[in-house]
Amino acid sequence: MGACLALCSLASCASCLCGSAPCLLCGCCPSSNNSTITRLIFSFFLLLGTLVSVIMILPGMETQLRKIPGFCQGGTAIPGIENKVNCDVIVGYKSVYRMCFAMTCFFFLFSAIMIRVRSSKDPRAAIQNGFWFFKFLILIGITVGAFFIPDGTFHTVWFYFGVVGSFVFIIIQLILLIDFAHSWNKVWVENAENSDNKCWFAGLLSFTFLHYALAITAVVLFYIYYTQPDDCTEHKVFISLNLIFCIIVSVVSILPKIQEAQPYSGLLQASLISLYTMYVTWSAMTNNPNRKCNPSLLSLVSNVSTSEPSADSTAGPVQWWDAQGIVGLVIFLFCTLYASIRSSSNAQVNKLMQTEEGGGLGGEGVVGQDGMLRAVDNEEEGVTYSYSFFHFHLCLASLYIMMTLTNWYQPDTTTQAMQSSMPAVWVKMSSSWLGLGLYLWTLIAPLIFPDRDFN
Repeated sequence: MGACLALCSLASCASCLCGSAPCLLCGCCPSSNNSTITRLIFSFFLLLGTLVSVIMILPGMETQLRKIPGFCQGGTAIPGIENKVNCDVIVGYKSVYRMCFAMTCFFFLFSAIMIRVRSSKDPRAAIQNGFWFFKFLILIGITVGAFFIPDGTFHTVWFYFGVVGSFVFIIIQLILLIDFAHSWNKVWVENAENSDNKCWFAGLLSFTFLHYALAITAVVLFYIYYTQPDDCTEHKVFISLNLIFCIIVSVVSILPKIQEAQPYSGLLQASLISLYTMYVTWSAMTNNPNRKCNPSLLSLVSNVSTSEPSADSTAGPVQWWDAQGIVGLVIFLFCTLYASIRSSSNAQVNKLMQTEEGGGLGGEGVVGQDGMLRAVDNEEEGVTYSYSFFHFHLCLASLYIMMTLTNWYQPDTTTQAMQSSMPAVWVKMSSSWLGLGLYLWTLIAPLIFPDRDFN
């Protein structure tokens, strides 16, 4: 009986993926708005590609594939059958580059197709909101084709595409975090003011203290483990500058004039941005090719001396799973989900992200003639988000995933190794500074332009 129910549930969910009309409101569709369902499914495509990339990069995958008779070149052979698959390409960083290249092309294609779609009455809106099975086939086709790309200079060129795209995506991540922090603070303050329950204020205070405590702890650990008395000048400058900048934005956020212009501005937002800035600082320092200034997490835990490698020793095997990469994936998952279901109350954020207020998890669903709940088409008068920009955002997210899974290491096709690189360090640090500048701008803009609506 349970198996039958499970099969029925899967069949119902399959209609969400294969339908060419608005998605059925079933167990796998967590919203009754067609616009939100569409974003969630496209995000699922991205997460599925990420999962495949993670599996391909797992340690030992190449060894396991070589055990399959007649599969990998140089692996177990079958008499009369030639091993034609190069397992060096379908696992490791080469596979991640090709998988993310396919996802980038897929989302860029839809970004170009969906330019200037104004409402669901546009014929292209049917392509956006349906035909999921065919979209899945297109993604698979592009992925298969990507694995036939010759090595050559592909990895080197695509690395720089990844650096630029990831830089832009980090900025988008910070914008989403700023918007989330403002929404979080506004909701909790309103709940506290509209009720006699002081737990809301206690919660705000607790999370603000926690964020600042973690950020300060991070700064102390950075100075201890990522600097040397006679070396690591760049790290000392990075840590000090970002500490000063975080103090500045925290002080500005509680100035009386800022509070008058933005009553919901406070330390909760500043503390969350400060913590994220420290994460980006840490992530940047882990890409420093100078191993004296960039000890591995394993060496820190086991108290292994980090002075053994020479300072100019840059090449080596990729450390696929490290702490900063895992944290980066967690933040990426949060921002992707938030971008799919968000409905910001900030007009400027909506304008920047090209979304409309009220485009979130609303709607009650419509009962069709067959008695099943169907998704509400809430975009007949106008789209609630820019189709093209949403796909461009996922395109950048694909590049960010590629760089995160390979630790921002630069591939060296001559030595078949991966190298830490200073360009990755500067990209991350400059993105943190630009992000802090954007948050500071959200605080002072209402004072500079009092006639504009920043609510």
